[in-house]
Amino acid sequence: MFEFVRHWSRRSLATDHMVAEQGRLVLVTEAVHSLAQRGIPATVNAVAREIGIDQSGASRLVKSAAEAGYLALRASEADGRRRQATVSSSGRAMLKQAHDWQERVFGQLTDGWSERRRRDFQRAMTDLMDRSYALDG
Repeated sequence: MFEFVRHWSRRSLATDHMVAEQGRLVLVTEAVHSLAQRGIPATVNAVAREIGIDQSGASRLVKSAAEAGYLALRASEADGRRRQATVSSSGRAMLKQAHDWQERVFGQLTDGWSERRRRDFQRAMTDLMDRSYALDG
């Protein structure tokens, strides 16, 4: 598994600047989306924890995604001094495109697999992610 993650991380580092920037915008928008799905307010600190970077890096990513129109920022309901991000309609459209691309790549990577093997693999990965979130909680 670690080899797979390293392989895809290296691939993303080899791309041009514009593709890499779009990847960062997808990353932060996906993080906000994932937090919202789990009922966690998407503050900068929560986004930083979600993607494993420091608070200042997360703040820059959130700001960039908001400037690109993928995220909306508003005062937190719990603490008006803190900002909370939500995915905008443009962000949802961008995530749909990113997820469609991920599905195409998954199809290429699993070419020759049976539908059952693909489904079992996807279910196993989903189970691993659910367990990971439970351990974090």
